[in-house]
Amino acid sequence: MEIRPHRVIKRKVTKEIKVGNVKVGGNAPISVQSMTNTLTTDVRGTINQIHSLEDAGVDIVRVSCPDEDSTRALREIIKEVSVPIVADIHFHYKRAIEAAEMGASCLRINPGNIGDQKRILEVIKAAKNNNCSIRIGVNAGSLEKNLLEKYKEPCPEALVESAQHNIKLLEDNDFFNFKISVKSSDIFLTVKAYKKLSEICNYPLHLGVTEAGGLFTGSIKSSIGIGQLLMDGIGDTIRVSLSSDPIDEVKAGYEILKSLGIRSRGVNIISCPSCARQAFPVIETVKVLEEKLSHIKKPISLSIIGCVVNGPGEAAQTEIGLTGGGQDSNLLYLSGVPHSKVPSSEIIEKIVKMVEEKTKD
Repeated sequence: MEIRPHRVIKRKVTKEIKVGNVKVGGNAPISVQSMTNTLTTDVRGTINQIHSLEDAGVDIVRVSCPDEDSTRALREIIKEVSVPIVADIHFHYKRAIEAAEMGASCLRINPGNIGDQKRILEVIKAAKNNNCSIRIGVNAGSLEKNLLEKYKEPCPEALVESAQHNIKLLEDNDFFNFKISVKSSDIFLTVKAYKKLSEICNYPLHLGVTEAGGLFTGSIKSSIGIGQLLMDGIGDTIRVSLSSDPIDEVKAGYEILKSLGIRSRGVNIISCPSCARQAFPVIETVKVLEEKLSHIKKPISLSIIGCVVNGPGEAAQTEIGLTGGGQDSNLLYLSGVPHSKVPSSEIIEKIVKMVEEKTKD
């Protein structure tokens, strides 16, 4: 789908870093991340889940490393997947060192629980020695004690101060291959913190509303928070945190980017909510098409409109369009030009065939 001029977002150009073979920041595309929810010690189950995420289009995958057995499992997992793996580290700094040695592309450390400065220096040393990047993962739910004492409660200023302190620590130790996040489950806190940080920092930012909730509520919260920041040109990589299948996180991430004209993957369906004017069952048709076209990876736009009020106009803006017509004579469009009439009973078959033909390599 072409990006119309009025939709272009002026993105802040940040420092470019590398997470494995994926560039983050600078002029690199905004990457989509997710996280496994298998036991990391279940090597085969974790590998299979990462493969499913790769099929869904994920760019970077985070894997939790709560114990030594988990970090040891990373070596075998990393061997069998193609996306960069971020080791998620909390509390135990030694897990970060082990993960770096096992081949992790990035170490996610939480300043609020990783320990004192001496421990962080050991993590930096391991990252340098093993060509790892680092994510400074500040979280409102686990801020450093001194900041909670100072500010009394999580607030944008506290999150940004935590990030600044850790940025200086990495810089003072000649380490610059890092990105930062300042997440909260509160949308207002999250957005304000990222905006403040973006004003004073040129490192790439990892966006997300943490612990956003289930598939429905979490997708909405994440869309508001992440979407608002992206529209302001802030953000270099995103993760939609959902209490759902990690594949749903990737799908939601792409939908956010797609709706803003930033990045597109698969079929972008524009459809009406349906009403008494519909000439075919719009809602059911869209549901079936979403399922039957879920394997398409190449970007393509498709409009499914139940009547002629908006149908021709939407068809003019999409690569394939369908407008409901009277007497079972719905009209198919190709690139805005009327192509053929199709009865309601053949809509699914015809559109699936057309989409597959247009997206062939």
